[in-house]
Amino acid sequence: MSDALAPVMPIRTLMSSALSLAARGWHVFPCVPGEKRPALRGSWQDHSTAGPARIRAWWSQAAYNIGIACGPSGLVVIDLDVPHGIGEISCAEGRRAVSGADVLAALCDQYGRPYPVPTYAVGTPSGGCHLYYAAPGSAVRNSAGRLGPHIDVRADGGYVIGDGSRIGERAYSARDERTPVQLPAWIAGLLTERPPAGSNLPVPRGGTRGTAYAMAALRDEARLVAAAQPGTRNDTLNRAAFSLGQLVAAGLLLQMAVASALADAAERAGLPADEARRTIRSGLAAGARRPRGS
Repeated sequence: MSDALAPVMPIRTLMSSALSLAARGWHVFPCVPGEKRPALRGSWQDHSTAGPARIRAWWSQAAYNIGIACGPSGLVVIDLDVPHGIGEISCAEGRRAVSGADVLAALCDQYGRPYPVPTYAVGTPSGGCHLYYAAPGSAVRNSAGRLGPHIDVRADGGYVIGDGSRIGERAYSARDERTPVQLPAWIAGLLTERPPAGSNLPVPRGGTRGTAYAMAALRDEARLVAAAQPGTRNDTLNRAAFSLGQLVAAGLLLQMAVASALADAAERAGLPADEARRTIRSGLAAGARRPRGS
C-alpha cells in the first residue's frame, strides 16, 4: 500500500462508509486519500473485499477514498459526465446543456423508454452523477462513449469511487440510497452487442444493432478529427460532420450528441471554436440531405 497522505476526511467516517457499502455485498478497496488511484501495491481486483475485518484494518491506517470493484459487486455503473463549465446536473433530469445526462435523456426519447431512475445514485465532485444498476446475465464491459458522448460505463474489470470519498474539497455523495435496480434490457443490449466492422458496410436501420454501428462511427470520426494536422483539420471536420449527418438523418444518432462530440474533437485539434461550429453546422446539414440507408 502507498504511503498514507494527509487525511481529507476523518478516518472513522470513511471507514463507516466503506463498511456500509460492503454491507450491501459490494467489494471495496482503498484508494489514495483525495484521489482516484488505488492505494494497493498489488491488484485491486484481487484484493477488493466485502469482509469487515480487512476493511477495518485498511481504513484504520489512513483516510483512504473508497474504490468499489464493479465486477465482484455485480454492478454496472453509468457515469454521466459534465463538460467543463456546465455545472452540476441532476441524476434524474440533465437537460440544461449537452452533458452525459442530456445524451442519456435524448437516447431514452429515441427509444421511447423512461429515464432509467430511480436507482442507487451518487453525485460526483465534478457535478456529474453515477447511476448504479444490478448487472445483467450477459457480460458488460467497461466502455467510454459507447452510449454517447460524456457517458462512460464501469462494469466487469472496472471500478468507481464510492459515497463518502473526496476529491479536493468536494465529496462523492449518495443522492438515492435504494438498492440498485436491474440494468434496463435495452441499455444492456446497446452495451453488449458488437458493432459491425468496417465503415463501408450498409447501415442497419433502427434497433440496437444500428445504434451500436452509429456510435462506433461517431467515436471513429471524432478520433480522426482530434488527430487532424494543420492544413487538413477543417476538411477532416467537414467530412466527419457530413458522414455523421447522414446517420443523424437516418435516425441512428442524435444531432446534439454529434455536434458536441465533434466540437470537443475540433477543440483538441486546435481549430477555433467559431470556425468549428460553422463547419459542423454546414457538414451536418449537407449530410442530412443524403440520409444513409441499407
